[in-house]
Amino acid sequence: MTTFQLRKKLRKACAKETLTGFFLRKKLTKASIVATFTAVGAATLGTGQADAAAIVLDFEGVGNLNPVENFYDTAPHDFDITFSPNALGIVDQDAGGTGNFGGEPSPSTILFFLSGSAATLNAANGFTDGFSFFYSAINNPGLINVYDGLNGTGNILATLNLPTTPFNGAPDPTGQFSPFVPIGVSFSGIARSVDFSGTVNQIGFDNITIGSAIPGNSEPVPEPFTILGSLAAGGIGVALRRKRQQQEKEAAKV
Repeated sequence: MTTFQLRKKLRKACAKETLTGFFLRKKLTKASIVATFTAVGAATLGTGQADAAAIVLDFEGVGNLNPVENFYDTAPHDFDITFSPNALGIVDQDAGGTGNFGGEPSPSTILFFLSGSAATLNAANGFTDGFSFFYSAINNPGLINVYDGLNGTGNILATLNLPTTPFNGAPDPTGQFSPFVPIGVSFSGIARSVDFSGTVNQIGFDNITIGSAIPGNSEPVPEPFTILGSLAAGGIGVALRRKRQQQEKEAAKV
């Protein structure tokens, strides 16, 4: 089977997969998609650590299917940042939620939306230098626009085209929307809002980082051709860990 046929077959199998866990999920095994990530203008795939002055929104504490709204505009995380009413938090199924995802950079809650064409972030005080995040979109691409006005108005300071991402990958193969990919963009001017566009229930975001083109909790991004190798290495790591644990149990009995 050619690479094109494999990609087509796997995409068809995941055509009905969504971020929520309410739909029948098909188990895909021994499969991975190699994807090349591109962005517009000064966009870069993030590696390393975010700037110390940057603000990282990890959505922990929002809850499952709860609106984010003023969560980041009230203590103890009062950053004067709000979200449009359609922006929701969703918790990984592994942590008791309904999220069909895994490998999020800060377990176990992410941002997504179930209505409208985009979720919007508003930063009343504005921010500069850069904007970044992790995302997963296995079926449909997304689009990010950074504006100098509130509610997606004014001039566009930066744009990020978000290609589809690999699925059923390391480090958590139990969720179809996995792994999450880091991406970011630098810009000039003062930004006050960001539109997260895409297909409803088909794209998720985490560790949204305000003020840096490198997302918080970012790790080195593997080259596309190493994704399959990474998955195999992960399996070997589990086997070695189990063997070591068994040896420790046997030693304790002596």
